[in-house]
Amino acid sequence: MKYLNTLLTLIFSCSLLFACSKQELPSSGTQKVISDPITLSFPDIYDDYLNRDVRDDIFYFVMPDRFYNGNPDNDMGSKSIPISQGGYSIDDIKGFHGGDIKGLEQKLDYLKELGISAIWMTPILRNKAIQSDGYAHHGYWILDFTQIDPHFGSNQDLKDLISAAHDKGIKIFFDIITNHTADVISYQECHNSDGSFIDERTCPYKSKTQLESGDKYTAFVPAGNENVKVPAWLNDPKYYNNQGDSIWQGESAINGDFAGLDDLNTKDPQVIAGMIEIYKNIISEFKPDGFRIDTVKHVDMVFWSSFSPAILNHAKQQGIPNFHIFGEVYSADPIELSSYTTLGKMPSVLDFGFQDATANVFYRNKPAQEIYQLFENDDFYNDNDSQSDLLMNFLGNHDMGRAGFFINQSLPNASAEEKLKRDILSHAFMYLSRGIPVVYYGDEQGFVGTGGDVGAREDMFASKVAAYNELDLLGTEATTATENFDQNHPIYRALQKLAQLRMDHPTLRRGFAFNRASEGSEYAFAISRVDKQDSTEYLLAFNPTNQPQTIRLKASSDGYQWIDGSRKFSMDSNDILITLPALSYTVLKANSAIENTELVELEFLGTESQGRVIRFDYRLAEQVSSPLPLFEVTTEISNQQGEYELVAKDNTPPYSAIIDKQKFIRLAAKDIRVSISDWQGKSVVHTFSLEKNTDVERTINHIN
Repeated sequence: MKYLNTLLTLIFSCSLLFACSKQELPSSGTQKVISDPITLSFPDIYDDYLNRDVRDDIFYFVMPDRFYNGNPDNDMGSKSIPISQGGYSIDDIKGFHGGDIKGLEQKLDYLKELGISAIWMTPILRNKAIQSDGYAHHGYWILDFTQIDPHFGSNQDLKDLISAAHDKGIKIFFDIITNHTADVISYQECHNSDGSFIDERTCPYKSKTQLESGDKYTAFVPAGNENVKVPAWLNDPKYYNNQGDSIWQGESAINGDFAGLDDLNTKDPQVIAGMIEIYKNIISEFKPDGFRIDTVKHVDMVFWSSFSPAILNHAKQQGIPNFHIFGEVYSADPIELSSYTTLGKMPSVLDFGFQDATANVFYRNKPAQEIYQLFENDDFYNDNDSQSDLLMNFLGNHDMGRAGFFINQSLPNASAEEKLKRDILSHAFMYLSRGIPVVYYGDEQGFVGTGGDVGAREDMFASKVAAYNELDLLGTEATTATENFDQNHPIYRALQKLAQLRMDHPTLRRGFAFNRASEGSEYAFAISRVDKQDSTEYLLAFNPTNQPQTIRLKASSDGYQWIDGSRKFSMDSNDILITLPALSYTVLKANSAIENTELVELEFLGTESQGRVIRFDYRLAEQVSSPLPLFEVTTEISNQQGEYELVAKDNTPPYSAIIDKQKFIRLAAKDIRVSISDWQGKSVVHTFSLEKNTDVERTINHIN
């Protein structure tokens, strides 16, 4: 029965979702379904890694230790530095398993053929190999910020990987850490002289109030470890907070030791300057294409407002014009997430809000309103130096678990066929939504994991971990006990098709995302992608339920052509009716560009305080007939010198501007200037007084 479900699922995924080429059906239950290989066609921009916009990329997030072992000689780590040696334990879920940089280089063609154009690796700098709670297979316990960890290879190995990837048009992103180093510093109050715990395996957090009263920890470095960190300044306890273990809330979220790791005082100007210098040197030596930054919300905001601009500027000086930075802010709250793209001056963050909404709608049977709200929240990110289409979309990761795990968790009694369909459908949503898709390694092979962190870090090569090998994977009878680089796996092939779809249609990479109000279903939903280049609508509809759904939408054209997915749709007067089979989607393209809507004025509805931000809401003064009004609303605030500064822009209704209160206070604003423009360049400009919070002055200029 398991084989039958797998076969039926593969046939379904090929015929309904992707129209795969011919297949040879097996004659016995032991044979695999064999289909013709898929060869992707890459536009020219996919050869030009250096100048390619990051919105054109598809990311692959990989943990090198668990991917492929290209050099078994380095499995035990350093041969000369004891603190970075050992931990190779291939049957231990927490151990080093042998994957390395050479292994990743040897599998570049596998990733290129999947459609991957950017690889993000977990940290690979030299770690403290063994700590009290496990082994540094993940790379997050850094000692030396100048050398590659010997478990993963050498500095030259990394340069070779980057060169080989760039030759194939693939970018390489480093996972970096600024919040902490490995656990070296100890406290006399809770550690023995060798750094071991006196009693409890924790050092309770001491608040600022306790410090001010003299209740402090006495920090020391155990004998023999005084100079283990590089650069040398990192060995001095004065650069650390030394307040004990974080309790993950309040002030401890920034000042506490992250799971016992030495927590840097990231508001100290010398620490800020030192970390900027470290990562400038990394860029100068290795020439990566960008950084993913770990534990961003556990670092002082003043650090980010200095770090991000300095790093981006240095990368440009090094000849990397599109260097991209995105941060890990472990929160689904758009107010918290966006504070790091506004105050923190980061171009982007990982969109945990996207992950949460997608899991709720596609796996947990929540209404589509969660998706609509997700895109309405994009206004939080659209300011003068960041934008929502730079957000990084993902379905699971190395800390929380995989998409397959969330499906199993939510639908334990669903058939293997349904689980596979849901996995492919949610990946389709990730690829086709605004933002940049991030595939977690192994998801393309149907890995499911057991949730949490190490439970989601399976080996792509033949695994010896019993907890991994006993799991049923999606879309295959294989287990992790054998090597999993099957390019005929139904999810691998589905992602190939989605990658080609994105490459063939720039609007699916760069177009604005419009929520489409629909009739007929609480759970099926539609969004539109429209790009300024041609103003032609791509209409995307999704049905995450087990029943067929029909939705009715206002049409932007007198006809549509089918691009991908389900084919059943019809026109009815000015409406389009889309019928979606269970667990399916469709991609349609309008036959003509959207007609330019006559420019109208805006009405200022007022302001609303929402936690860290102030929200300004506007509405069109007149009704417009187009279901997709192609307007851009920009908001500028006057500063004390009477000059206006751009603070927000919005291309999708309902129109608003969301401004961080700290920035608002800094500008000491009295007036705002709001412009509504069409995509042809005409605009209407309004000036509103904030002192009376009412429209006391309006200046309207029509610019042709």
